[in-house]
Amino acid sequence: MLIFILIVIFLFVRYAAAENFFVLTVRREKLGSGIKIAHVSDLHKRRFGRENVRLCEKIRAESPDLIFVTGDIVSRTETDFTTAGATLRQLCKIAPVYMVFGNHEQSIPEEILPAFMEMLAGTDAILLRNSSADINVRGRQLRIYGLEQKYSTYKNGSSYRHLDGFTLAEMNALIGIRPDGEVLLLAHNPLFADVYSQWGADCVFSGHVHGGAVRLFGVGLFSPERTLFPKYTKGVYTLGKTRLLLSAGLGKLRLFDPAEVVVYFL
Repeated sequence: MLIFILIVIFLFVRYAAAENFFVLTVRREKLGSGIKIAHVSDLHKRRFGRENVRLCEKIRAESPDLIFVTGDIVSRTETDFTTAGATLRQLCKIAPVYMVFGNHEQSIPEEILPAFMEMLAGTDAILLRNSSADINVRGRQLRIYGLEQKYSTYKNGSSYRHLDGFTLAEMNALIGIRPDGEVLLLAHNPLFADVYSQWGADCVFSGHVHGGAVRLFGVGLFSPERTLFPKYTKGVYTLGKTRLLLSAGLGKLRLFDPAEVVVYFL
């Protein structure tokens, strides 16, 4: 019996190590036809080969029309952004890259932030900070919005309790009233999906929750806000006429929740 238990522990540790150091998956979601979008989120300090070449080659093989990076490409404690810059430059050679800040970029120390912004300026990635960009892809006219909420929706001082909410009025104040046409929204935090739906986004691309960090029977257990069983963790959710497209991301410790790039056919 003891030998059996030791074997189980060995296999469990081996699997967990493989998942956190080597495994990289591609999840494909066919929601339409005509446009292919690769979705990258929450890379943090995780590395997939030198300068993330393995990650970039996975994406290149999918031949996407657009690449969306929905925040936390770095962690707030990082001071060397060489790998992040090299990764973005590789991605920009594959397809146009649009990105938003996550809570980690928002909380980079003030003395370090200029170096991060300089790194971004050295790439062709389009950073959307409560702004939008228009693009025509395969004959479809898209307006892409990037939303950046106040940091107190993630953390209140040093506490994860009594976090600020987010309302439709606040969203309108940040990015304006939804225009006519097809609108895609990049919003790091999926937990306000009902507000994004009220605003009228056709599709919302989010990350942040890391798939719930630990997944059992398809259910994510943990939220970065230190709560259990967050409402949205991974996958495609429908809220009225809005689809929330939520990546489990790439970085941070995880279990039964492999790192993923998501490719959407829209």
